[in-house]
Amino acid sequence: MGRAGLGNRLAMWRALRAQGARSFVAQPEPRSIGLYARGRQLVAGNFQFAGQLIEAPGTPIWDLAPQDPEFLAELHGFAWLDDLAALGGAAARARAQDWLWGWIARYGNGKGPGWSPDLIARRLIRWTNHALFLLQGRDKPTSDLFFHQLTAQTLFLSRRWPQSAPGLPRIEALSGLISASLALNGMDRLVPPAVTALAQHCAKEIDADGGIPTRNPEELLEAFTLLGWAERALSEAGRIPPKPLIDALDRIAPALRLVRHADGGLARFHGGGRGVEGRLDQALASAGIKPAAQGGFGIAMGFARLQGARTSLIVDAAAPPAGRASHDAHASTLGFELTSGRRPLVVSCGSGRSFGAEWRQAGRATASHSTLALDGFSSSRLDAREQALADRANVTLFRQGDDATGVHLHLAQGGWVATHGLTHRRDLHLSANGRTLAGADTLIAEGHANNLRFERLLTRGGLTGVAFALRFHLHPDVDATLDMGGAAVSLVLKSSEIWVFRHDGHARLSLEPSVYLEAGRLKPRPARQIVLSGRAIGIETRLGWTLAKAQDTPLAIRDLDRDDLPVPL
Repeated sequence: MGRAGLGNRLAMWRALRAQGARSFVAQPEPRSIGLYARGRQLVAGNFQFAGQLIEAPGTPIWDLAPQDPEFLAELHGFAWLDDLAALGGAAARARAQDWLWGWIARYGNGKGPGWSPDLIARRLIRWTNHALFLLQGRDKPTSDLFFHQLTAQTLFLSRRWPQSAPGLPRIEALSGLISASLALNGMDRLVPPAVTALAQHCAKEIDADGGIPTRNPEELLEAFTLLGWAERALSEAGRIPPKPLIDALDRIAPALRLVRHADGGLARFHGGGRGVEGRLDQALASAGIKPAAQGGFGIAMGFARLQGARTSLIVDAAAPPAGRASHDAHASTLGFELTSGRRPLVVSCGSGRSFGAEWRQAGRATASHSTLALDGFSSSRLDAREQALADRANVTLFRQGDDATGVHLHLAQGGWVATHGLTHRRDLHLSANGRTLAGADTLIAEGHANNLRFERLLTRGGLTGVAFALRFHLHPDVDATLDMGGAAVSLVLKSSEIWVFRHDGHARLSLEPSVYLEAGRLKPRPARQIVLSGRAIGIETRLGWTLAKAQDTPLAIRDLDRDDLPVPL
């Protein structure tokens, strides 16, 4: 047993000796919402966590033997209680009760995994949220054991939360501590120091524009949700939430609205996914923060947004995160995603973290995003340990605005200046009616020193130029076909909208395989990508292109058919 494990057992031993709460201050109400279909899977014995599936009907959840740390974290965090509660019924309740008291018997003294502060908080929140579901039909000794465990883990967390990592893990630890301490009778003495610590952390981690250091939109949503729960718990207990907490919520809400596509999903950058269906709307509604008037463009957390009618475009318009925040960051500078109504069209491949180390690294590369990449060189590069981004692309130009024809964005990044002497410029214009996106991507050697660097590179390469590829990754539901003798690509969405991609002929157009990396699935989804490839020989190489709705596509389409699987497979 390691020192951490021994320390956990000793700390939990002390916490278990304390006088336990016997009841809640008020009847708990579930704040977290699960998936009915995933609840059915659990009852059937299909355990799908962290991208892995273990089929073990009739097997207690703690008899599974996963080796993956993320799988274990999902088990011991108890977020799956949301899904069993969403399913409801006697079978779901029986599983929830058996597995919860089974966990207490095996791990309730501090043994095993699941004792990091953020996981303890996640567990406490779920146990409290679903207490009525869990306690129904249980006798007094069993209920007393439940409350004794809640008390002990809350005390444990009150001592151990400083060990949580800065950022989302600490927000989760402190929010969970506040919620549990307010819910249990006799534990309110733990609230003031936790509130003070959370207020200080909000002021430190949430910037003036509502962003967080990782620039991960889904992580921002999780932080917003947890802070919202803490604020509601304080308000319902008759306590005044601290101003830094309220201010953080007020700053985050417009940032989340800006990085949300027209279909309600979040932009998938820097390790984040679309977010759990309905989570964002629920969090915004619970916070009660009304949206401010929003024009056709804006920027938050380094993401620029262009909006034209039913079309949304979100661009990574800043350097990747630095330092500790960059361990899941992507080399996605100047990459964009485009959604038409309820249908994603152009996407990034996403995070491959749940599919193993190789997919994780592949998803971080510039080639996995809808932007330009030089052959063999991402715009930002990993450090020697291949974890953090040490050589980050800096944005050297940012200009955004609108006119009578639509909204426009002009960007440049210098990720290849040191290696090739080249700057990447991207100019985008989205029409006011959202039917046409016109773009130009330029590789240019700016200034005498960069001209010399690029010319030396050409000479060493036998004047064959620098290979590049401009990629537009397509959502798996998009049906793509080369058209007009290979001069264009027709794109058909599930809504029956038709878009057409064209270019100015200065590169070779091809339609190639791609992948869509989506957390919760067992394997990557096959997809396609539009690729404009060529070689940069002169000091300036410009590629012009357009992505436009076909003329016979109606202005508005009734797109009510959402046959997405509720549980990814």
